[in-house]
Amino acid sequence: MADRPLFIFAGGGTGGHLFPAVAVAEELSRLAPHVQVEFYVTDRPVDRQILDGRGWTTVPQSVRPFTLRPWRWPAFWLHWRRAVRQAAGRMKTRRPALVLGTGGFGAAPAIYAAHRMGITTALINPDAVPGRANRRLGSLVDAVFCQWEVSAKWFGHVPLVVATGCPIRRGFLEVDRSQACRAFHLDPDKRTLLVTGASQGARTVNQAMLEVLGDLAKQAHHWQVLHLSGPLDFQQVSESYKGRLDGAVVLPFTERMPDAIAAADLVVSRAGASTLAELTAVGRASVLFPYPFHRDMHQRANAEILAAGGAAVLLEDRIDPRANAEQLAPVLRDLMGYPERLARMAAAARKMGKPEASTTVAKHLLEMTQLA
Repeated sequence: MADRPLFIFAGGGTGGHLFPAVAVAEELSRLAPHVQVEFYVTDRPVDRQILDGRGWTTVPQSVRPFTLRPWRWPAFWLHWRRAVRQAAGRMKTRRPALVLGTGGFGAAPAIYAAHRMGITTALINPDAVPGRANRRLGSLVDAVFCQWEVSAKWFGHVPLVVATGCPIRRGFLEVDRSQACRAFHLDPDKRTLLVTGASQGARTVNQAMLEVLGDLAKQAHHWQVLHLSGPLDFQQVSESYKGRLDGAVVLPFTERMPDAIAAADLVVSRAGASTLAELTAVGRASVLFPYPFHRDMHQRANAEILAAGGAAVLLEDRIDPRANAEQLAPVLRDLMGYPERLARMAAAARKMGKPEASTTVAKHLLEMTQLA
């Protein structure tokens, strides 16, 4: 076991930071079965939910996100030092061939420790505008793999910057729509509207959808709804659909996102980088409500790329359910009533997709470690 090359994937805290890493790890194991993969993750439950049962060693870290509140800095630094010592100690015991940061605060301790030890490092940056953690980690890595060309300007000092696309799991490319519909007990002969707020849900998107249920009911002869509400809003959302839109499927979460997107003809969603990579790889039209609370509004920058390419309609999340519904209702009426426009948007999305991104990144990692 010890003589197998070790690759450490560091990150987590959200599905958006873990699913691209899972995709690369799967491709790395497929291309080079002799390598070993470990995940350094956060202690958030979502990390266990995504990684449990996949067969990789996972190392929980006590790291916390940086805060601008000075009274919380002592706790932040305590957890930071502890996580860096933990990472460095494990790497001294067994030196990895490479450490790949998957984005966010969970990637920082391992990247920092590896950089100080002279270990090859790399970073996945799926957002158009890098977050604060990735911008800082950019000075410590040997390569950055971006989803879009526009991100390269943030990493001009990095030796290797490649617009590979955002890695997605191979399952997204292998799903049949009819089978995917049956997996959710949907009618394959009807079009499907998928509503999703990513792994934790999106309350303002949920609330906007509940405001437009009357409009959706008018489309019920031709359309059906698969609504992934997130765990916190599941009861309210599922109760609201009852008696108002028969045949709707409401779930708090699904691990079968490849099936969910394959079943969809139109998607209402946040604009997380991983979600957009999946939509473009499969080729699905979308209505995007970027998350409105980030300081850098990076989801809006992501959504603008798809909207400019004709693959999506971009709406502002105004927080208020009725204000959001006033925007959403006419867009849904237009798109759900005109299949030709949906087809054009889907084709535009597919043209933007880079479905082989996970393979591309895995090959770069093997080349960087001279294992190709």
